[in-house]
Amino acid sequence: MEWQVIVALVVMLPVILLPAAFVWYLNVGGMVTALKEARKRQPAREQAREKIVAEQKAVK
Repeated sequence: MEWQVIVALVVMLPVILLPAAFVWYLNVGGMVTALKEARKRQPAREQAREKIVAEQKAVK
């Protein structure tokens, strides 16, 4: 390879990788937020499930 090609690759590498890393960061951040919110809602779901099971047992 000629030195001009190597310089062009070195210059273009951050131009390509920075937006890809930014998109990856946004995706991971969104997944972390979704998991945190799901963990917050879990006790409410368990209480609702227990209530439904108790009502079904009362009906039988």
